[in-house]
Amino acid sequence: MLKCIGTYKNPMTTSTLALPLPFSRYQKSVVGMLAFLQFAVILDFMLMSPLGAMIMPALAIEPRQFGLVVSAYAFSAGISGLLTAGFADRFDRKRLLLFFYTGFILGTLWCGLAQTFESLLIARIVTGLFGGVIGSIVLAISTDLFPPQMRGRVMGFIQTAFAASQVLGIPIGLYLSNRWDWHFPFLAMAALGLAGGLFVSWRMEPVVEHLRIPQERSPWMHLLHTLVEPRYLMAFAATAFLTTGGFMLMPFSSAFVVNNLGIDLHHLPTVYLVTGLSTIVFGPLIGRAADALGKFRVFMIGTALSIVMVLVYTHLGAFGPIGLVGLVVVNSVMFVGIFSRMIPFQAMVSSVPATQQRGSFNAISASIQQLSGGIASVVAGHIVSFGADGRLQHFEVIGYVIVGTSLAGLLLVWRLWRRAAAA
Repeated sequence: MLKCIGTYKNPMTTSTLALPLPFSRYQKSVVGMLAFLQFAVILDFMLMSPLGAMIMPALAIEPRQFGLVVSAYAFSAGISGLLTAGFADRFDRKRLLLFFYTGFILGTLWCGLAQTFESLLIARIVTGLFGGVIGSIVLAISTDLFPPQMRGRVMGFIQTAFAASQVLGIPIGLYLSNRWDWHFPFLAMAALGLAGGLFVSWRMEPVVEHLRIPQERSPWMHLLHTLVEPRYLMAFAATAFLTTGGFMLMPFSSAFVVNNLGIDLHHLPTVYLVTGLSTIVFGPLIGRAADALGKFRVFMIGTALSIVMVLVYTHLGAFGPIGLVGLVVVNSVMFVGIFSRMIPFQAMVSSVPATQQRGSFNAISASIQQLSGGIASVVAGHIVSFGADGRLQHFEVIGYVIVGTSLAGLLLVWRLWRRAAAA
């Protein structure tokens, strides 16, 4: 179905790959649909933090309760990924995607209608149960429909959904909540998500190639077999280490910027905007570089850049004041480094599972991302503290932990790459 120029080599072992033909019109539409679905799921997760200042007084809840609401999504999403992994390869991926996406939209609508802490907590659990699986299905579809020579670019476009949620979603969500109340962003997102889901239902073709390979095990044995496969365990461990950094850094970044660096709250949207725009621009370029230069080579460059910039970022202010422009530059370069690591990693790992195990592999991987992210946030909360002057203390320790997890992830990915070369 997909024709490429030149000969194909193992995408995890070669550094010179043949250039693929341009995307067809249908392929472009599929990438756009998958990126939109990622955007919707990420935005739903990210909206809770900036809306916290409005939700807590509106529902008369304490920060501890709000933290429970936020973490409920991550943990329910992680559990959902494990529960559905055994069944993920037994259905048309399009139908499976629409099933969980429908539940995600209903959960988002519930969030917009919640009037009490208990109702919002249950709504977030429901949203996580359905939304936590969507990312894994998106990755499975990407792997099924695109050959390895194209996956760097595909992952580059899909990963820009994170940046788009910063550039478009958070500012618009804050505007809608200021214009009406905190319920409205969730209601608006449910309406937008419904329109996107109907378009996917109409435009995307069934994804059933994996069903041609008969499943020889029961769903639970299929899950267990995926969990104990040595190659998969190494990939799961690498995913956990690489995910840890972002979840440790992000929850306390705004407090660090405001309290330690003296950046006014009104200028925070500028930081999000410029950072998001830079990653939107560089995301597809990183994907193209991964396809052209080799995914592991780009991954190593991204790891080195992200380590340097995390250390710089977590030590900002230690050697004198830094202005808004300096902060924006450092933050943007740091996220470009992070994307230069995650995009080729996703493209490499997509070649690890067998065709009949892609759904379960990606579901477990997504579950590990959510669970490790939740644990990382808890650990970071025990590392940092507020001093008497209101400044965030021990933030640089988080930077050292991220460097350690990044190096551990690099070692694991290198071993995966070497095993692929030996094979």
